Amino acid sequence: MEMDERKIKILQAIINDYINTAEPVGSRTIAKKYNLGVSSATIRNEMADLEEMGYLEHLHTSSGRKPSDKGYRLYVDKLMQVPTLSLEEELLIKSQILNAALYEIDKVIKQATQLLSELTKLTCIVKAPSAKKSFIKSIQLINVDSTSILAVIITDTNLIKNTIIRVRKPVSTDILLKLNNLLNAKLKNLTIEQINLSVINSIKNDLINHEEIFDAIIPALYDSLNSAETSEVYLEGTTNIFNYPEYNDIEKAREFLYLLNNKENLQRLLNTNNSISISIGEENYLEGAKDCSVVSGVYSLGGRPLGAIGVIGPTRIPYSKIVSLLTKIMKEINDTLNQTYLENK
Repeated sequence: MEMDERKIKILQAIINDYINTAEPVGSRTIAKKYNLGVSSATIRNEMADLEEMGYLEHLHTSSGRKPSDKGYRLYVDKLMQVPTLSLEEELLIKSQILNAALYEIDKVIKQATQLLSELTKLTCIVKAPSAKKSFIKSIQLINVDSTSILAVIITDTNLIKNTIIRVRKPVSTDILLKLNNLLNAKLKNLTIEQINLSVINSIKNDLINHEEIFDAIIPALYDSLNSAETSEVYLEGTTNIFNYPEYNDIEKAREFLYLLNNKENLQRLLNTNNSISISIGEENYLEGAKDCSVVSGVYSLGGRPLGAIGVIGPTRIPYSKIVSLLTKIMKEINDTLNQTYLENK
């Protein structure tokens, strides 16, 4: 059975209608609402063919049909037209992300997630930058009192990590200055993951006659860096799903909220490639996500992927609008991060 132009137009009309109404679509609705130039009986026959081909599903409780995962996949890959954003939407995205850029990178990402959730009326997931994959920009050791030293570690993504290191006896300002200079010379532009025992030993070799200070400070600093958390996952707009009639079913709503609660699993749904990706229904192999679609993309700094941001909802989400909004938001995040990165280099 061939997928001719008439079938494509009918499938497109059914998907558009179902995305907007969440109501199973009948042939009479399509004949009335969409000027396809064919009778209701012809549409009914074509719909039966589309169901046989796997692009539509018949709901037993209704005479209408709804798109299948396969139908949505064809729509997303071949039929969807991504709309241009309104000038107001463009300006809102630009101004909100630029305003957040005055702060650390995670504030920019949180602001973008909040904005995407408001504009799409869906739940947003974001994978924040991992401290372990960030490059060290500077390390500062500061005397707090006779037995405490504050280590302030700043990464190239403006993540700041503070650690208090306990020492048995006071460390002079001169020694601390020497240690500061040495640490910055040895560790700057390394990622936290790259700071291994051979790097630590090379610092030790440069601290001959100061073994006591080395033993007091460096192991504690090393442990602190190694315990840096892997990427955090933030959620925004978790209750937005209740605007969708699909989740009036308590069991479905409970499953969805349970999925959102497992952040480790959730980040596996996000795309890790550079382009925007869409995964539909059964393509999401996680339990609880098989009735959902996820649209996500990666944000980067100097060409290095830092994290991901995405939208999750029922399979009838307005794909074209979401792709349009996410594309613009990703561009603004990347432009903002890279501008800040260039200024700080």
